[in-house]
Amino acid sequence: MALDEPDFTIGIEEEYLLVDAESMALAEAPEALMEACRTELQDQVSPEFLNCQIEIGTKVCATIGEARDDLRRLRACIAREAAKFGLAPIAASCHPFSRWREQKHTDKDRYNNLSTDLAGVVRRMLICGMHVHVAVGAPDRRVDVMNQLSYFLPHLLALSCSSPFWQGHDTGLDSYRLTVFDNLPRTGLPPRMSSFGEYERATHALTDLGVIEDASKIWWDLRPSSKYPTIESRICDVQPRIEDALTLAALTQGLARMLWRLSVKNQRWRIYETFLISENRWRAQRYGVREGLIDFGLGQIVPLSVLMDEMIELIGEDAAHFGSASEVERARHIAAQGTSADRQRRIFDAAATAGKDREAALRAVVAHLVEEFHDGL
Repeated sequence: MALDEPDFTIGIEEEYLLVDAESMALAEAPEALMEACRTELQDQVSPEFLNCQIEIGTKVCATIGEARDDLRRLRACIAREAAKFGLAPIAASCHPFSRWREQKHTDKDRYNNLSTDLAGVVRRMLICGMHVHVAVGAPDRRVDVMNQLSYFLPHLLALSCSSPFWQGHDTGLDSYRLTVFDNLPRTGLPPRMSSFGEYERATHALTDLGVIEDASKIWWDLRPSSKYPTIESRICDVQPRIEDALTLAALTQGLARMLWRLSVKNQRWRIYETFLISENRWRAQRYGVREGLIDFGLGQIVPLSVLMDEMIELIGEDAAHFGSASEVERARHIAAQGTSADRQRRIFDAAATAGKDREAALRAVVAHLVEEFHDGL
């Protein structure tokens, strides 16, 4: 490792939905469940905005192997304790059929204030995401990496899609979560910043006025973390399969190190207009891995399978450095076989073909998500 190389440690945060093990509908987390999880996991578990949600965060991990061990421990605890109350967790970004109007938000000051400040917009936030933190070094480097890594956010989103259904209907989108989340202020792709100082001046303009409490209320797809010395990727849908989550984390870690390697050679990834990257973001949100993204250098729409081949080659040295080659390689499998959104539609279609009505077919989708959450634990 070069003398000034950051350690590129990672952390993964995931949000889960709790469902009734019989009806597959959303259910509130009893306080006794939260207490049992906190007893075992301490501050690695917390409630989320809605009572039917629960959030976990791994420890700081040097490698994907370490992240796997911790994430498996966290998921197993949630699943085990939820089962005692007749509940089960799912790691999907939208529940296929439960309705947001029927959910209650958690009675804590933070969430009460959010409900007051953001009104009807936040009440629709029946969505879950996955966040990946990467330690990339000094503050200015965080902003520099953020500017360049934004190009790859649609690629990560396309691999992660897990929210095709909303309120009992197929939306036609692979990541409907983003259409809900983007209604909040201070979301979407990050603006280009010249330095960490510029980022601080921009955030202080809002915090000094009391418009926002702190920088944690800036919900860009990628941001300098307000709590840790990291950049935080927030673009991805949460993953039903733990191994898919680890692949997305490994890609994010590898891309960050690849951009650092360019910087020490006085090189950098080309910065494209946010307008153009937004088009790829929409394509990923709409089609997942099916229709490809625009390669702006080539001026062509390129299949995800080809883009993943290129990305894996691009970060091959970095995957080898972190011992995450197999996790990175899995991106090819996702691009070829489809995302959770594709699997959920296949389950629904198979149930409908077997003669089940819409409600029963949707319950079959949730049962499939419960099963995938438990795989590998």
